[in-house]
Amino acid sequence: MTETYSWFVGIDWASETHAVCLVDATGVVQDERLVAHTIEAVNGWLTGLLERTGASPAAIAVAIETPRGVLVDTLVERGFAVFAVNPKQLDRFRDRFTSAGAKDDRRDARVLGDALRTDRAAFRRVQLDDPLVLELRELTRADDEWQRDLGRFTNRIREQVARIAPALLTLCPAADEPWYWTLLEVAATPAARQRLTRTDVRALLKRHRIRRLTADEVWTVVRAADFIPAPGVVAGVHVRLDGLIEQVRVTSAQRQRCQKDIDRVLDAITAAPPAEGEPREHRDVEILRSLPGVGRMVTATMLTEAARPLADRDYHTLRATAGTAPVTVRSGKRYRLVKMRRACNQRLRTALYHWGRSSVRWDPATRTYYTQLRQRGHTHGRAIRSVLDRWFRILIAMLKHGTLYNPERFASSSVAVSPTA
Repeated sequence: MTETYSWFVGIDWASETHAVCLVDATGVVQDERLVAHTIEAVNGWLTGLLERTGASPAAIAVAIETPRGVLVDTLVERGFAVFAVNPKQLDRFRDRFTSAGAKDDRRDARVLGDALRTDRAAFRRVQLDDPLVLELRELTRADDEWQRDLGRFTNRIREQVARIAPALLTLCPAADEPWYWTLLEVAATPAARQRLTRTDVRALLKRHRIRRLTADEVWTVVRAADFIPAPGVVAGVHVRLDGLIEQVRVTSAQRQRCQKDIDRVLDAITAAPPAEGEPREHRDVEILRSLPGVGRMVTATMLTEAARPLADRDYHTLRATAGTAPVTVRSGKRYRLVKMRRACNQRLRTALYHWGRSSVRWDPATRTYYTQLRQRGHTHGRAIRSVLDRWFRILIAMLKHGTLYNPERFASSSVAVSPTA
């Protein structure tokens, strides 16, 4: 909040044409126009903007709803001060100009520019992250998409198997393992199951390194009597299964390759030379990985989806972004309600839920804390959010001092639950 700006620009961004509005320091609109979403049009507009204002890019503040995208990257690279605002906040700022609920792109651009002039504290400065962090963000989101695709494909495989051979689902109820896909390729139809031998099953299990099931157990299920579907159903389902298995294998291979790339980028971030004057003994990746329950995906998700709070060592922003900070609704003297925060980064919330659940399992001090919360009547989800809140306090302290997690500091002392936990 120490910077001063002479000009303010509001951008209502879109996929084809952006509405922009230029406001001076007194709030007077100096220019309104539409800019096509092409590099030529954007560069031409920025050149004209600098000529019209006679100011340097650093003296011009730009307000926009989205904190990322090629338009934001272009503005930051050109030296403009870019600020982002939550769309819900923009909706409140819009009431200053109209109380009828009217909305259009030109008005939104003006609202953004004028609100940045008067309420800059409500905006957050956009800063480009390290290239490795940006690459890691794309990889983690791709992994998330492929994981969802895998779930959809395996659910469809399970549905088709249930139509012609439901007994086979007892071997792999989720239908999400490569060895099971191979088994379906050679034992989907009744005739194929009758031709399958113990030797074939034994070779299949050995090739996929499956030890929890024996060849006799699998062969018994495969050769057991099953329902007889209507004529033609087996042939049709067999064709569908072949296509689904091909798709699920490709998606599984893509996800495995993506996870290897995530490990590569995490190692590169760890091995990167420290910035000039960096006082920390350990890098953020090392510190995160030292915590119980933090694995590849939790580390990668936190570094990408909570990059700014981690870089700023901001505990309050981190817990709000992750959804662990509750929302308090108070009315008058008697009514007070504390409820779960819904508005948060959902990718971050999901990853951190798995961190909290794993830490309860592997860390004795955390397990004690969780047990105390449950005994006080907290639900599982509420207790996990409190567990994560405790980890955030520990993590921010570790990041500030550049130290790794030391379980001995918590093993000798019991974890007490505060009255407000």
